[in-house]
Amino acid sequence: MSRPKLLLIIWFISDLILFQVAFAFAYFLRVGFILSSDFPFNKFILITSAIAPLWLLVLSTTRTFSFTRSQQTIRNTAYIGYSVLVGVALFSLGYYFTYEAFFSRLLLVYAFAITAIGVLVWHILYSKIIRSALRSNPPSFPTLIIGLTRESKKLIETLNAKKNPLVPVAILDGRGTKEKEVDGVPVLGKLNKLEDVLEEKKITHLIQCSDLEQSINLLSACRSKSITYMLLPSVLGIVERDEKIDSLEGLPVTTVKPNKK
Repeated sequence: MSRPKLLLIIWFISDLILFQVAFAFAYFLRVGFILSSDFPFNKFILITSAIAPLWLLVLSTTRTFSFTRSQQTIRNTAYIGYSVLVGVALFSLGYYFTYEAFFSRLLLVYAFAITAIGVLVWHILYSKIIRSALRSNPPSFPTLIIGLTRESKKLIETLNAKKNPLVPVAILDGRGTKEKEVDGVPVLGKLNKLEDVLEEKKITHLIQCSDLEQSINLLSACRSKSITYMLLPSVLGIVERDEKIDSLEGLPVTTVKPNKK
């Protein structure tokens, strides 16, 4: 089993366990560290275990488990909060329709707060473990950078500084350059060496940072070798970092909205 798959499976299993442990802790925090006969723990944990996979499915739809996503952003925190809220709602419905009984609303508040904080903290910690593991030699996602520009240099430095799972291992420039390396990443020549570099470095991701006219050739090479192709917006002349990927009737489009005055 590959490193990424193993790490992802561990992530899923640990989240399932964390969800149930957090709910159990909320139960004992509310009723005291006893087994209440009015609100039996076995019924409580049974429903919790039943809805845990559904909660994990909801969390998965937010792409929170993406290796390249930062777990410390406000958006990611909101996604986790949303999924936990859905989990609490599923538990409430499941318990009521199974046992036709009500329970403490304060317990639900405890369950939401403990689970949300627990999942967020664990994701931040585990993402550091994942990044370290995926970047260890040999890297799981060796990445080829196409084009030596100011934007590509900044991209390489950022990926290395933040220990992103995508590890730049080589640079090719369509016009050639006298520079030998950028932040420890070697410049291996022009695009005529593309096929050799893809094979030799076992490239899994290619990021195009210049040479727009070569887009079709690069994309074709990536498709033929099952390599993920990525395009830096600066290649299209978008350099303000105000672009967003939207959906237009189900079709992905890049959107740049006018500045508000």
